[in-house]
Amino acid sequence: MSWSGSFGLFHVLLLVVCGWANASDAVEILCVSFLLPTARCDLLLTSSDMGLLTASIFLGMMMGGYMWGYLADQQGRQRVLVVSLTVNGLFGGLASLAPWFWLFLLLRLISGVGVGGSIPVIFSYFSEFQPRLKRGAMISSLATFWMAGNILAAGLAWLVIPRGWSAAGASFQSWRLFVVLCSVPSLSSALIFRLCMPESPKFLMEVGCEAEAMHVFRKMFQLNHRGCHKVFPVTRLHIDPTHRGGRGGRGGSATQETHSQGAVGLLRRGLVPIGRLFNGPLRSRSTALLIVFYCISFGYYGLWMWFPELFKRVEETGSPCGNQSLPRSPLNHSCYPVQTAVYMEGFMTAASNLPGNIFTILLMDMIGGKVLLVCSLLLSSGSVFLIYLAKTKVQSLLISCVFSGVSVVAWNALDVLGTELYPTHLRSSALGFFTGVGRLAAIMGNMVFGGLVDTNCAVPVLLVSVLLLTGGLAALRLPHTKHSQLT
Repeated sequence: MSWSGSFGLFHVLLLVVCGWANASDAVEILCVSFLLPTARCDLLLTSSDMGLLTASIFLGMMMGGYMWGYLADQQGRQRVLVVSLTVNGLFGGLASLAPWFWLFLLLRLISGVGVGGSIPVIFSYFSEFQPRLKRGAMISSLATFWMAGNILAAGLAWLVIPRGWSAAGASFQSWRLFVVLCSVPSLSSALIFRLCMPESPKFLMEVGCEAEAMHVFRKMFQLNHRGCHKVFPVTRLHIDPTHRGGRGGRGGSATQETHSQGAVGLLRRGLVPIGRLFNGPLRSRSTALLIVFYCISFGYYGLWMWFPELFKRVEETGSPCGNQSLPRSPLNHSCYPVQTAVYMEGFMTAASNLPGNIFTILLMDMIGGKVLLVCSLLLSSGSVFLIYLAKTKVQSLLISCVFSGVSVVAWNALDVLGTELYPTHLRSSALGFFTGVGRLAAIMGNMVFGGLVDTNCAVPVLLVSVLLLTGGLAALRLPHTKHSQLT
């Protein structure tokens, strides 16, 4: 898929559609952190409850990540994206109606299962359309939409939560309306993928569907060269005879074999890709990537999801670790009137990703993902340590913006490396597995913050710094993949 002139309008439209899906996942994940300052009173939440709530979506993502990734390698990327985005948006929206904490928690968990599928699969899907020399910059551009999702979530929270809302004479809590609005991007993305987007041609070639792959290539060519009256230059696709030849979801034999094996056989078959990741030439890179995903996920999500609460404590006590001597009860904690400064600061922190995103778009194909990943993790480690020293709201906001702007470079580099390190038949499974490990780390990070933020706030903050440093050192073991051909 690298004939001359193969880049154009199709790839721009693909970036917008996949970017909107990526942004929708960011909105769904981060909406919890913005509703906590008010929902904690309505649902009678303690700090431990809030840690459990923020961890619930990551538990769902951990459960769904590898499952959806495996299905995407077997059944196709486009099909899995439609289903996972629908699960994400549907159950995320239903959570707004939950009158009890346990039900809200359960629905957020199921929504997380959907998010767990769409995040790794969207990058596999998108990367398989990209020409080799532009792939790094394009994947970095796709990752930039995560920032757009952060800004959208913060902006919606700032606009909706502080206000009272009513309809037909009945009033309802503003954070519930916010939850409903946060589900719209995922549902609209699912609809767009179902109606407009083709299957990945590289996946189609992998499973032996030459005619379908040729049709997708032809449509891409027509969009990229509209008005030029050029003739489609490809008459035949070369498909490696060692590829699976239709044994994925588009062939009937796999389905019949699965039914005959039963649940145990299905489970064993589903775990085969994990074994392949840690055998042979892939073992070293998989081990290093496992450490990196764990460290950055524990650090980033453990800290990011609690930024609004830390901002609030700085505003009230002059320190992000204020009020840590006595655990606070939701019964004596005032949530109203809503402090809008929390959402303004979240908005600014999200917007601070922009320089890092521009940096990676411009330099990813020049420097390579490995160098950017290592440098970003080491710098992020230092910026986290400074958060513990913040004494004023301005200092806290400035340091969190630095952390956000620097760490986004690592995430973008990881998105590029993750798609380039593995072959097509393992790509989505690998990304699903490693993001699942990352979600486990995110759960642990949120639980650590929830358990210690009221008693010993310094411990989780300093732990984040150490883990990011460890991730940066582990990333030195990864191979360089700049301008490599996808296999």
